[in-house]
Amino acid sequence: MQAQGIACPPAMTLAPGARGGTGRVMWLTPERLFYAGLLGSPSVRTMGGLLIYVALSAPIRIRFDGGPWESTELAVVPAYMPHSVACDDRMICDLGLEAESIDLARLPSVIRGRAGPVDDPAFVRHVRQAHAYLSERGRELDLQADSFDQIFFGHALAARRLDPRIEAVVQRIRNAPSATATAESCAASAHLSFSRFLHLFKEEVGTPFRSFRTWKRARSLLHYVTQDSNLAHVALDTGYPDSTHFSHSIRQVYGLKPSDIFAGSRKLALIGERVAVGGGMPG
Repeated sequence: MQAQGIACPPAMTLAPGARGGTGRVMWLTPERLFYAGLLGSPSVRTMGGLLIYVALSAPIRIRFDGGPWESTELAVVPAYMPHSVACDDRMICDLGLEAESIDLARLPSVIRGRAGPVDDPAFVRHVRQAHAYLSERGRELDLQADSFDQIFFGHALAARRLDPRIEAVVQRIRNAPSATATAESCAASAHLSFSRFLHLFKEEVGTPFRSFRTWKRARSLLHYVTQDSNLAHVALDTGYPDSTHFSHSIRQVYGLKPSDIFAGSRKLALIGERVAVGGGMPG
């Protein structure tokens, strides 16, 4: 069944069992993430996508820089902003939009320029309905990467226009996040001096080259979390030199140990097209 051009039905109710431990689902595309599943007890996390947290049942709590906790049904966190999130419910929902793929000035008002709790009950209802819809029918639908924005926002989000030289580097890292892409080699491929490349990359993408590369490598872990994999092998497949470096980097990004991420993903259903990631990703 084709999913392009559709939005979740307004009358859709919560997927059966979604509050009882099922209804756990993840939809991962190169530029988008939808996750409804266990939160665990993360420490501070710093993720490279713009995050939209939505409470599925109990309110979520969020804080920045060790500040006070704020309770809300909906929260927005800009890319690369350290934060902590908690919820009394076992389940939480979040959407992730890769920062380099979106024009921040042209985002929907519910998420444009936001950082922290947002009061928008209609959007919360819509995301919950989308969760129900995807939990029930996600595996039946021919979900393509461009179906994501249509389902959650009703239209395609405006893309960020990057300098073609930087866009080529972004695509290189996105397609093979586990590969060794040094700033020096990327500068050479872009026909720029090392210092000019670093400056232009940060100006165009909004974050330093090293932070971007670290995030993309950590994000590639999500392709493995439902597999019964040896973590040492996953570390090597995702481009980390050893298990210690892997565990440290993943914990800095997600606020959780890799073993906890895998343990919490055992009942997670994957939907959407399977996108192979270069540099060791299994088919």
